Amino acid sequence: MARVLLERLEKRWLGSDKNTLTDINVQIPDGEFWVLVGASGCGKSTILRLIAGLEQPTGGQIYLGDRCVTHLPARERDVAMVFQNYALYPHMTVAENLGFGLKMRGMPRAEIGDRVQAVAKSLSIDHLLHRTPPQLSGGQQQRVALGRAIAEMPKFFY
Repeated sequence: MARVLLERLEKRWLGSDKNTLTDINVQIPDGEFWVLVGASGCGKSTILRLIAGLEQPTGGQIYLGDRCVTHLPARERDVAMVFQNYALYPHMTVAENLGFGLKMRGMPRAEIGDRVQAVAKSLSIDHLLHRTPPQLSGGQQQRVALGRAIAEMPKFFY
Protein backbone atom coordinates (compact mmCIF):
# COMPACT_ATOMS: atom_id res chain seq x y z
CA MET A 1 0.00 0.00 0.00
CA ALA A 2 1.04 3.61 -0.50
CA ARG A 3 -0.48 6.93 0.43
CA VAL A 4 -3.47 8.44 -1.34
CA LEU A 5 -3.59 12.22 -1.68
CA LEU A 6 -6.52 14.18 -3.06
CA GLU A 7 -5.83 17.89 -3.56
CA ARG A 8 -8.68 20.31 -4.28
CA LEU A 9 -10.53 17.54 -6.12
CA GLU A 10 -13.63 18.62 -8.02
CA LYS A 11 -16.18 16.88 -10.20
CA ARG A 12 -18.90 18.49 -12.27
CA TRP A 13 -21.14 16.35 -14.44
CA LEU A 14 -21.70 17.45 -18.01
CA GLY A 15 -24.80 19.62 -18.25
CA SER A 16 -24.81 20.48 -14.55
CA ASP A 17 -24.36 24.05 -13.37
CA LYS A 18 -22.88 23.03 -10.01
CA ASN A 19 -20.08 20.76 -8.82
CA THR A 20 -20.93 17.35 -7.40
CA LEU A 21 -17.65 17.48 -5.47
CA THR A 22 -15.96 20.71 -4.45
CA ASP A 23 -12.50 21.22 -2.91
CA ILE A 24 -12.00 17.66 -1.59
CA ASN A 25 -8.69 17.44 0.30
CA VAL A 26 -7.76 14.08 1.84
CA GLN A 27 -4.50 12.41 2.74
CA ILE A 28 -4.56 8.70 3.57
CA PRO A 29 -1.12 7.66 4.85
CA ASP A 30 0.64 4.52 3.66
CA GLY A 31 -0.83 1.41 5.28
CA GLU A 32 -3.89 3.15 6.75
CA PHE A 33 -7.38 1.67 6.55
CA TRP A 34 -10.04 4.28 5.89
CA VAL A 35 -13.80 4.14 5.58
CA LEU A 36 -15.75 6.64 3.52
CA VAL A 37 -19.29 7.15 4.82
CA GLY A 38 -22.06 9.60 4.11
CA ALA A 39 -25.60 10.06 2.96
CA SER A 40 -26.84 8.66 -0.32
CA GLY A 41 -25.79 10.90 -3.18
CA CYS A 42 -23.06 12.78 -1.27
CA GLY A 43 -20.22 11.67 -3.62
CA LYS A 44 -18.66 8.61 -1.94
CA SER A 45 -18.76 6.45 -5.06
CA THR A 46 -17.72 9.36 -7.26
CA ILE A 47 -14.58 9.88 -5.15
CA LEU A 48 -13.71 6.18 -5.40
CA ARG A 49 -14.34 6.15 -9.15
CA LEU A 50 -12.07 9.20 -9.51
CA ILE A 51 -9.28 7.52 -7.55
CA ALA A 52 -9.58 4.37 -9.67
CA GLY A 53 -9.60 6.33 -12.92
CA LEU A 54 -13.10 5.30 -13.94
CA GLU A 55 -14.11 8.98 -13.98
CA GLN A 56 -12.05 12.08 -14.71
CA PRO A 57 -12.07 15.04 -12.30
CA THR A 58 -12.93 18.52 -13.52
CA GLY A 59 -10.37 19.98 -11.14
CA GLY A 60 -7.70 19.09 -8.62
CA GLN A 61 -5.08 16.37 -8.40
CA ILE A 62 -4.97 12.70 -7.39
CA TYR A 63 -1.72 11.16 -6.14
CA LEU A 64 -1.17 7.47 -5.51
CA GLY A 65 2.12 7.18 -3.69
CA ASP A 66 4.28 10.02 -5.00
CA ARG A 67 2.87 9.75 -8.51
CA CYS A 68 0.24 12.09 -9.91
CA VAL A 69 -2.32 9.86 -11.61
CA THR A 70 -5.00 12.48 -12.25
CA HIS A 71 -5.01 11.94 -16.00
CA LEU A 72 -3.74 8.35 -16.21
CA PRO A 73 -6.13 5.65 -17.43
CA ALA A 74 -7.40 3.14 -14.86
CA ARG A 75 -5.17 0.33 -16.15
CA GLU A 76 -2.04 2.34 -15.29
CA ARG A 77 -2.95 3.12 -11.65
CA ASP A 78 -2.39 -0.27 -9.94
CA VAL A 79 -5.72 -0.06 -8.10
CA ALA A 80 -7.92 -3.07 -7.35
CA MET A 81 -11.56 -2.72 -6.49
CA VAL A 82 -14.40 -4.97 -5.50
CA PHE A 83 -17.76 -3.99 -6.94
CA GLN A 84 -20.87 -4.09 -4.77
CA ASN A 85 -22.46 -6.61 -7.16
CA TYR A 86 -19.23 -8.72 -7.22
CA ALA A 87 -18.96 -8.71 -11.06
CA LEU A 88 -17.98 -12.39 -11.24
CA TYR A 89 -17.99 -14.30 -14.51
CA PRO A 90 -20.81 -16.84 -14.05
CA HIS A 91 -19.46 -19.28 -16.67
CA MET A 92 -15.98 -19.45 -15.09
CA THR A 93 -14.98 -21.51 -12.07
CA VAL A 94 -13.88 -19.86 -8.84
CA ALA A 95 -10.26 -20.64 -9.78
CA GLU A 96 -10.71 -19.03 -13.20
CA ASN A 97 -12.36 -15.96 -11.66
CA LEU A 98 -9.55 -15.60 -9.12
CA GLY A 99 -6.86 -15.86 -11.79
CA PHE A 100 -8.55 -13.87 -14.54
CA GLY A 101 -6.77 -10.55 -13.93
CA LEU A 102 -3.43 -12.32 -13.64
CA LYS A 103 -4.03 -14.13 -16.92
CA MET A 104 -4.89 -10.82 -18.62
CA ARG A 105 -1.58 -9.39 -17.36
CA GLY A 106 0.31 -12.28 -18.93
CA MET A 107 1.46 -14.00 -15.74
CA PRO A 108 2.75 -17.54 -16.31
CA ARG A 109 0.15 -20.26 -15.71
CA ALA A 110 2.12 -21.92 -12.87
CA GLU A 111 2.41 -18.64 -10.98
CA ILE A 112 -1.29 -17.98 -11.46
CA GLY A 113 -2.08 -21.42 -10.02
CA ASP A 114 0.15 -20.82 -7.01
CA ARG A 115 -1.33 -17.40 -6.31
CA VAL A 116 -4.91 -18.65 -6.78
CA GLN A 117 -4.28 -21.50 -4.32
CA ALA A 118 -2.73 -19.16 -1.73
CA VAL A 119 -5.50 -16.56 -1.96
CA ALA A 120 -8.26 -19.19 -1.93
CA LYS A 121 -6.76 -20.81 1.16
CA SER A 122 -6.45 -17.46 2.97
CA LEU A 123 -10.15 -16.78 2.31
CA SER A 124 -11.26 -20.36 3.16
CA ILE A 125 -12.64 -20.94 -0.34
CA ASP A 126 -9.99 -23.41 -1.54
CA HIS A 127 -12.57 -26.22 -1.46
CA LEU A 128 -14.76 -24.24 -3.92
CA LEU A 129 -12.24 -23.73 -6.74
CA HIS A 130 -14.07 -26.08 -9.13
CA ARG A 131 -17.50 -24.45 -8.66
CA THR A 132 -19.04 -21.59 -10.62
CA PRO A 133 -20.52 -18.45 -9.00
CA PRO A 134 -24.17 -19.57 -9.37
CA GLN A 135 -23.28 -22.58 -7.20
CA LEU A 136 -22.04 -20.34 -4.34
CA SER A 137 -23.72 -18.50 -1.50
CA GLY A 138 -23.65 -14.70 -1.47
CA GLY A 139 -20.88 -14.68 1.14
CA GLN A 140 -18.80 -17.11 -0.89
CA GLN A 141 -19.26 -14.97 -4.01
CA GLN A 142 -18.16 -11.94 -2.03
CA ARG A 143 -14.97 -13.71 -0.95
CA VAL A 144 -14.24 -14.72 -4.56
CA ALA A 145 -14.61 -11.08 -5.66
CA LEU A 146 -12.34 -9.95 -2.82
CA GLY A 147 -9.87 -12.72 -3.68
CA ARG A 148 -9.68 -11.62 -7.28
CA ALA A 149 -8.59 -8.17 -6.12
CA ILE A 150 -6.11 -9.56 -3.57
CA ALA A 151 -4.57 -11.94 -6.13
CA GLU A 152 -3.42 -9.01 -8.26
CA MET A 153 -1.39 -7.61 -5.32
CA PRO A 154 -2.05 -3.96 -6.22
CA LYS A 155 -0.71 -0.95 -4.33
CA PHE A 156 -4.27 0.20 -3.56
CA PHE A 157 -7.48 -1.61 -2.71
CA TYR A 158 -11.00 -0.31 -2.48
